[in-house]
Amino acid sequence: MLQAGAPQLAEMLWKTDSELFRILRSSHTIEEAREGLFLHLNSIERSLYKINSKRELKHLHPLEKNNAKHCARVLKNLIRTEYEGVSGASALRELFLLSCGKNPAASSGFLCEMAALFSGLYGKSRIYSGPHPEFLKLEGRKAALMRSEFLERYSTDMEKHFSKYGSGFDGAIIRERAASKKRIMHFFGASEKSWNDYAWHIRHAISDLKTLKKLVKLTREEERGIALAEKYGIPFQITPYYLSLFLSPNPLKKGRAIRAQVLPSAKYCRGCMQAKRSGASLDFMEEGSTSPIRCITRRYPKILILKPYDSCPQICVYCQRNWEIKRLCDAKVQKAPLLRALRWIRKNRNISEVLITGGDPLTLSDSFLDWIIGAVAKMPHIRRIRIGTRTLVTVPFRITPRLVRILSKYHVPGKRELCIVTHVEHPTELTPETLAACTRIRKAGISIYNQQVFTYFNSKRFETCALRRELKLFGIDPYYSFNTKGKEETNDFRVPIARIEQERKEEARLLPGIERTDEPVFNVPRLGKSHLRAWQDHELIMVLPDGRRVYRFYPWESMLESVPPYDYTDVSIYDYLKRLMKDGENLEEYKTIWYYF
Repeated sequence: MLQAGAPQLAEMLWKTDSELFRILRSSHTIEEAREGLFLHLNSIERSLYKINSKRELKHLHPLEKNNAKHCARVLKNLIRTEYEGVSGASALRELFLLSCGKNPAASSGFLCEMAALFSGLYGKSRIYSGPHPEFLKLEGRKAALMRSEFLERYSTDMEKHFSKYGSGFDGAIIRERAASKKRIMHFFGASEKSWNDYAWHIRHAISDLKTLKKLVKLTREEERGIALAEKYGIPFQITPYYLSLFLSPNPLKKGRAIRAQVLPSAKYCRGCMQAKRSGASLDFMEEGSTSPIRCITRRYPKILILKPYDSCPQICVYCQRNWEIKRLCDAKVQKAPLLRALRWIRKNRNISEVLITGGDPLTLSDSFLDWIIGAVAKMPHIRRIRIGTRTLVTVPFRITPRLVRILSKYHVPGKRELCIVTHVEHPTELTPETLAACTRIRKAGISIYNQQVFTYFNSKRFETCALRRELKLFGIDPYYSFNTKGKEETNDFRVPIARIEQERKEEARLLPGIERTDEPVFNVPRLGKSHLRAWQDHELIMVLPDGRRVYRFYPWESMLESVPPYDYTDVSIYDYLKRLMKDGENLEEYKTIWYYF
């Protein structure tokens, strides 16, 4: 569909459902069209549920029929006046005007969504290539052998994709990074001892374009983005270690996922500045409204976030807290509010778990960490302490024997757990240095969990599966996969919700269960995580004229309290697929994305 223009897509839509065109064309008003379309959809839906339906739909495969039912439900949502009011848009109006020849500017993104929905409604989704697999017609060993061959095709396809993404243990990548390390050490006049000292990396974090250009080759677009960051005072910084992980700046090669995380784009910088000038908040999660006291965020009954520090060894462009994260030289620990926060936790005995994060708390000294973790551990009602840190990836030398001794002091099996929650985005971040850090932690009996942010740069077919496989070998358990926060300035990173749902169903599901332990979630501002695999937690309520979907999320409390739903405008599937196509992806592998709602 992406190769067709808007006129061809409109023609495809009318051919798929001629009755739709007749209803729209013969209606004098949008309300008349709405009534006719509801009757039409209800008639189709009834035939999908009737065993002895006289319509051609009764011959559909049960899976195709199930998809048709989902399409019917979505289409009825799209023409509801309630959701037109909520979204400020009307898919029905766009279709009505299009049928009258009065909507020549109808977007290809919108028309692709409509064509997919009506194709699915009639069992023409193209999801399934044929009837039942041949092995289902056999029994015994013959069936088993044919089934095994069938599964081999899945596995071979997976391995083909895994080989594209590489890992931090690939020989060619290790050699290129060794050369980068040597160049960076020479520039700073550093010894091997200095390189292995985490404090040296924190002191020498790169935060200006002039230095960066001397150390790595940048594309023109990357230079433009960093120049704007400096102009607008948008903080960015990269540790020398993480800079040594940079590979070729070729946008189609393996190094792209790492570079994009820390190099602010021009679009990002302009978005931040525009928000600042307009007075708009960059606090997507509205942490200001979930902070009962300074340094604490609380969204759930038993756990809270404690933030002692507002910087990190390096700054991730897509960070949900980009509005409050500072450069290292501008950050400081303010002990008075931190002491008040600790007193607040001590008095609230219903809290059983504390996530110490920030910023990255492992940026701080061993003595400070010993003090703050010890202060939390002394509270008898605290059963678990999590440490949220990216240092395993950004400066793995931070995981020293002394630090591990401090952490293990507060990890007491049967009484209190201490665990690490980290944030690995791509298999090429998993290096020998990171393995050494993870091994040191795991040998102390401390668990490590990963929270991946699912961004454009790790969203290709089986790319996140490649990460999961490597994580488990490093002793890291996949925990959450976060849909990228809906922050306008981070649009470069955002991926349609349908893609993370597709990844879970068609890719993650093919891995052994012990490797796919993460749960895909969407973070609802103020209220917290909503599970993306659960129909009852969200629904598609509108498709905007530009092709973007609008979802309604029902928060985790929705069966406990009458909390309001949250309406979210996603990025366009059409635009996402066009971007993948530009990057050389085979779009046939993503063809089912339209049917994830």
